[in-house]
Amino acid sequence: MVNSKIGGIGFYVPEKRVTNHDLAGVMDTSDEWIQERTGIVERRYAQKHKESTATMGVKAAEIAIERAGITAKDVDFIIFATLSPDYYFPGSGVLLQRAMGMNGIGALDIRNQCSGFIYGLSIADQFVKTGMYKNVLLVGSEFHSCGLDFTTRGRNVTAIFGDGAGAAIIQPTEEEGKGILSTHLHADGEHAEKLAYINPGCHGGVHLGTEKFGYPEQEFGGMWLTEKMIADEDLYPHMEGKHVFKFAVVKFPEVIMEALQKNGYQPEDIDMLVPHQANLRISQFVQRGLGLPDEKVYNNIQRYGNTTAASIPIALCEALEEGKIKEGDLVCLAAFGSGFTWGSALIRW
Repeated sequence: MVNSKIGGIGFYVPEKRVTNHDLAGVMDTSDEWIQERTGIVERRYAQKHKESTATMGVKAAEIAIERAGITAKDVDFIIFATLSPDYYFPGSGVLLQRAMGMNGIGALDIRNQCSGFIYGLSIADQFVKTGMYKNVLLVGSEFHSCGLDFTTRGRNVTAIFGDGAGAAIIQPTEEEGKGILSTHLHADGEHAEKLAYINPGCHGGVHLGTEKFGYPEQEFGGMWLTEKMIADEDLYPHMEGKHVFKFAVVKFPEVIMEALQKNGYQPEDIDMLVPHQANLRISQFVQRGLGLPDEKVYNNIQRYGNTTAASIPIALCEALEEGKIKEGDLVCLAAFGSGFTWGSALIRW
């Protein structure tokens, strides 16, 4: 069977740097407080009204396409992963398609948040292996800063997230033992509201399956803004950080080991682990549990914050550019995020 490989990869982050000290100027926080809990020093913010989720995706895609040795006309399918689309609908995939002159090919938008790139990679892998497509463009792009709460009330969430985009071209390879060896996807909706952006939405105050958790019905729920939503300040992402951390440090190593065992490897066989950049403390916890040295784990959350669907391609691209991943290396990608969703991919570079 023909395998698939990452034939080219690129990323884009906005120019504007926002440091922890900058955030401390508008909310009750500090550089020390943020670094101690997350490891983040700064993040990037896109220019409102000048940049968008789709435009950042285009810039990352252009680099990936060039490095793959193809042109935009050679792309025959698009997968766009984001939790911050330009519009409620349609998805950002068709906006990128229009901007890049790829009209006519399929564009699939997926909403798997921090696990979006892994989910998209798995989908692209199947399309290429079956021979359906030869050049799949996979994009992860996020414009978080337009929806964050820049008051002390929102500091626990706002301090974590940044903007950016990453993209990859998934192509067939006939090199035996090379490319994407396997992907592994999981989800657990029991914890959906522990990390969520609920309003505005179309739930009408009803959340299926949440009765046992005691979530109250909302009289004025809906996809449009209401006076009640504004009065209740119910318009921002919600995160129960301790719950998320406890779940993540269990599922991260589990799904990494699942990928290794599927292919007959052990943690020491990994040449580079690129985890989703959720929180440096989570990455360090997982690293210690697997017994991996610093040189085998790539983290860049210190510079960019959590860019959800964009974080793995951004980190993977930087690791390659810095020469930390070489041909023949065993590379493991792993993610965990809202949903909860989690997944991994094992690649022989």
